[in-house]
Amino acid sequence: MSEIRVVVVDDDFAVAHVNRAFVDAQPGFTVVAEAHTGADALAAIELHRPQLVLLDVYLPDLGGLDALRRLRAAGDDVEVIAVTAARDLDTVRRARLLGVRHYLVKPFSGASLGERLEEVRRGIAADRLAPGTTLDQHAVDQVLGAVASRRATLPKGLSAVSLERVAAQLGACRTDASAAEIAESLGMSRVSARRYLEHLVATGAAEVAPRYGSAGRPEHRYRAPVR
Repeated sequence: MSEIRVVVVDDDFAVAHVNRAFVDAQPGFTVVAEAHTGADALAAIELHRPQLVLLDVYLPDLGGLDALRRLRAAGDDVEVIAVTAARDLDTVRRARLLGVRHYLVKPFSGASLGERLEEVRRGIAADRLAPGTTLDQHAVDQVLGAVASRRATLPKGLSAVSLERVAAQLGACRTDASAAEIAESLGMSRVSARRYLEHLVATGAAEVAPRYGSAGRPEHRYRAPVR
């Protein structure tokens, strides 16, 4: 397998340098860019198309998760390891909803980062299996193991992938949006969109407020939490 391309994002130049050196020392990984702001991170990811981003949450211009939300809204499913001092529940939930499967709280050991890199390497290797490949149990576990815990926490009938799409689309909205508007933008039914939006509200990843018109029932309007 060719080397996995990595972009390292951290507002602290020294920390970014240390993380870059550690990743470069891991067999099968190569750092193709280093960024210290959200804007620079988006530009580097667009230019280099990495398979993995080491992403700090706290950045001086655009928060790491806000940058990631833009990537998801644009259809970019790059793997992310969050490397951050943020440990509050709301941030962890937002990261999970945006597809972050690996979350390291600073300060962390080199061994911990090495374990996450190995998990990413195995997952990417599994993703590269040829279509139509017949999998044994071990291969199935490699493909599904990283997302199993996310899916297990969802209500019956909800998909982790669709939930992430709805969360990303809501985050990309400059104002609030209705379930019908989200549904139209994603090509899903209004009922389905509303279920995902209500789940986001229930987990604290979205807010809802009624908008009263001239007649009839009020329309529920959803928006990402204001930070």
